[in-house]
Amino acid sequence: MEVIERPVDRVARLRRLELVVETDDEAAGCPSCGVLAVGHGRREHFAADAPCFGVSTIIRWRKRVWRCPEPACPTVTFSEQHPFVPARANLTARAVVWATDALEHDDTTVAALARHLGVDWHTCWDAVEREAARRLARPGRLAGIRALGVDEHVWRPSKVGAKDRAVTGVVDLTRDEHGNLHARLLDVVVGRSGTAYAAWLQQQTREFVDGIEHASLDPFRGYANAIRDELPDSVAVLDAFHVVRLGTQVVDEVRRRVQQDTLGHRGFKDDPLYRIRGLLCRGAEHLNDRQLAKLNRCLHAGDPSWEVTIAWHAYQQLRATYQASDPAAGRRLAEELIATLPTCPVPEVARLGRTLRSWQTHVLARFATAEIGAGRISNGGTEAVNLLIEKVRRLAHGFRTFEHYRLRILLTAAGTRRYRPRPRLDP
Repeated sequence: MEVIERPVDRVARLRRLELVVETDDEAAGCPSCGVLAVGHGRREHFAADAPCFGVSTIIRWRKRVWRCPEPACPTVTFSEQHPFVPARANLTARAVVWATDALEHDDTTVAALARHLGVDWHTCWDAVEREAARRLARPGRLAGIRALGVDEHVWRPSKVGAKDRAVTGVVDLTRDEHGNLHARLLDVVVGRSGTAYAAWLQQQTREFVDGIEHASLDPFRGYANAIRDELPDSVAVLDAFHVVRLGTQVVDEVRRRVQQDTLGHRGFKDDPLYRIRGLLCRGAEHLNDRQLAKLNRCLHAGDPSWEVTIAWHAYQQLRATYQASDPAAGRRLAEELIATLPTCPVPEVARLGRTLRSWQTHVLARFATAEIGAGRISNGGTEAVNLLIEKVRRLAHGFRTFEHYRLRILLTAAGTRRYRPRPRLDP
């Protein structure tokens, strides 16, 4: 295509850049009968292009109009076609790719992209929606996946009580040959239930299902049942973070109960147990001598029955199972903990023991996968994807339709963002 610059004054150049283009084709055949067509003038086609020099760009394409000289041909006149500006398109192909790449790689919104392109919001999104659907439907997007993660999140926080308020997200947790994890969102389905997760798995190919070796999950029985029924050959692993968080919640519950039993009110800033509420949730290896002294002093003053102390030690033992350097040692510690905690006299700790015992197979599966060299399976990548999703929802100030929301978060969390490489330290 030959580009002809249109002279514009300085003020207009600051608002918009306009380019007049036309092709140098001298001959064309009729698309119906193939007879050599004759020229029939030109018509102008306006389309927004990718921004240039910081301003929006308009392509003014002077399209050739051809006329078929064959009297029996049903086609009288037709316009030339070019892939750069599809028929009846308001955006050039380059502008559509530019806008879709921006939503995929940058923290931006459709409104901002439409403003840069100089078009309406709906004009921008209609073009981006088709390109996004084409990218997500490309063959091989679900190939080579060996580990899955699942979690739920709320996409319509204002719709309290709505059935479609929460969705289930499926994440690829497969590590590369170097052991690095770049989690990517595979899909989201409406509903926070094992039925929603199982229905998505049933829609996948047999090759995909057979390739799943490990499945990470939170302590939610619905997802566990879906993995058991639809991924029978995979190993379900309970996420370590959520297991440790159960221990943190137990310590806090015991602390608040003892606070009420001993002082008759909720914690005040000068109460012994309230002063160490943060220290109780930290690992013992992260406490210095001053903090340990404060912890012992306040427990001695505010925990006469030693219940908070027992809960804190149970929590530290739970953390120690995942910090063991040897997976076999961590497995032995976890088995001992699961066997002893249900008989603890502190009711909250005993309840934690019963919970761990009901999830014993999934808890111990983490150590079994580490022993065979499969790495530590974690749902941390799923939580990282959730952070990206929340960022998109905040930038967009909410979404009205689920399909729009689904495409936006699949673009953002598709795993194609450029990660900053870790700097190498010279020896």
